[in-house]
Amino acid sequence: MKLMRVGQAGNEKPALLDADGKIRDLSGHVADIGGEAITPAGLAKIAAIDPKSLPELEPGRIGACVAGTGKFICIGLNYSDHAAETGATVPPEPIIFMKATSAIVGPNDDVVIPRGSEKTDWEVELGVVIGKTAKYVTEAEALDHVAGYCVSNDVSERAFQTERSGQWTKGKSCDTFGPIGPWLVTKDEIPQPQNLGMWLTVNGQKMQNGSSKTMVYGVAFLVSYLSQFMSLHPGDVISTGTPPGVGMGLKPPRYLKAGDVVELGIEGLGTQKQTFVADR
Repeated sequence: MKLMRVGQAGNEKPALLDADGKIRDLSGHVADIGGEAITPAGLAKIAAIDPKSLPELEPGRIGACVAGTGKFICIGLNYSDHAAETGATVPPEPIIFMKATSAIVGPNDDVVIPRGSEKTDWEVELGVVIGKTAKYVTEAEALDHVAGYCVSNDVSERAFQTERSGQWTKGKSCDTFGPIGPWLVTKDEIPQPQNLGMWLTVNGQKMQNGSSKTMVYGVAFLVSYLSQFMSLHPGDVISTGTPPGVGMGLKPPRYLKAGDVVELGIEGLGTQKQTFVADR
């Protein structure tokens, strides 16, 4: 299934995209796409509904594909070819940092370049949405705790991230720096998350063209690994790292400015399009 949220910010309706590309209203069956609705039992309930029995919604703004995210966890330097382009060594264990949940926006919403930014950058990433509480789970059990996958743009301000001391979080958490969606694609539609093509363009120019097969630490490992340190709950999102082609890795580096348009997508998970605007 492809689950989504449609409507103005703060007033989205839960919906699904049917086989004909029509948006169907789920609000008569679930309160939102998150929490109980994306547990195994909740997804089974939605799957039992005949999509044609649901009211059709007019296309409109698409919101973030999951609501009520408690944790937005990101993994750094998780692609061997991306680590190489930045001159970094592949870490012996995953690099974990948090992105503030207040950064989450819809997949096509404007992204605001923060005041004082000169190094706003892009990162297409595979997002993993948790659907069942995970605590001390094994790698073999890990995917049982995943509801599905989505496209994530881990927008970053590199000077805030790496030049102002401290942790990466402040360069990752600016308002609007976390577009996710357009859909939460349930895991039954993505049987092999470690072999998905990924791409990103800036003003129509291809910048990233990679695959999740070059991830150092795969989805199952990451869910298991993270669950050793913290419980993962339905609606939590893991953004799993980016392939090469980010602005910071170019020679010379290239960063985003107001008016730039970024488009990105992942095989089977849909596409995003954002216009970058100056903060006011």
